[in-house]
Amino acid sequence: MTAVAARRWRWKAPSILPGFPIAFGFTVFYLSLVVLIPLSALVLRPWELGLDGVWAVVTDPRTVAALRLSFGAAALAALINVVMGVVVAWALVRYDFPGKRIIDAIVDLPFALPTAVAGIALTAIYAPNGPIGGFLTGLGIQVAYTPLGVLLALIFVGLPFVVRSVQPVLEDVDREVEEAAETLGASAFQRARLVILPAILPALISGAGLAFARAVGEYGSVIFIAGNMPLRSEIAPLLIVIQLEQFNYAGAATVGLAMLVLSFVILLILNAAQGVLIRRVAP
Repeated sequence: MTAVAARRWRWKAPSILPGFPIAFGFTVFYLSLVVLIPLSALVLRPWELGLDGVWAVVTDPRTVAALRLSFGAAALAALINVVMGVVVAWALVRYDFPGKRIIDAIVDLPFALPTAVAGIALTAIYAPNGPIGGFLTGLGIQVAYTPLGVLLALIFVGLPFVVRSVQPVLEDVDREVEEAAETLGASAFQRARLVILPAILPALISGAGLAFARAVGEYGSVIFIAGNMPLRSEIAPLLIVIQLEQFNYAGAATVGLAMLVLSFVILLILNAAQGVLIRRVAP
């Protein structure tokens, strides 16, 4: 290959497999058809309102409250799932106990269960007249029809993403490294912090990002337990549906555009952090 040709294709990783132009062309076409074209429509539609109209929708107190609840609850649910997901994955990987396969299958239940069914089930359990909700209400804690109910639903739908991201990495962690650290006098906490955590951290960030992305756009499992009170327990996806029911398509697209921008920035930060960690742990 000449020097000119080498410079022309230097952005492509070398491979002995043929067919790169076809594969790359199909990739660009498919992503454009499924992702880029719909997102382009979402980006263009709000500007029918003009700059002042878009700003008015984005800064409306109801929109701000809905975005704050959706993103705040999604972030908090992702953080909780990071902790509990690691615990669940650790138990499934490192221990053998009766019913392990059943519990392993239950972890995937939020993937298969229709979100509306999950929302109804959570509401029935945590409503003031439900078995758990009634007990908590007696303690002065109301879960259903409050932001706490939104958080509970988002934890439910996000947990499998963290568990399934961390579990295979935990299985690949070399036990000999842990044993060597123990031989050198490292405590259990030190082994977890210095040996295991660096190995699973990139996967943990990936799982947290997936859980966050799923939670931000969650609708079916939330609307039943949220109560949907404007300025208090109304989520952004519900506000979009309300705008559509009022035939305010540009307003709905404006709320969607705000969610898209915020989600893109947050996921970009998470991916950058994951890339830095992968480069640090790479041999």
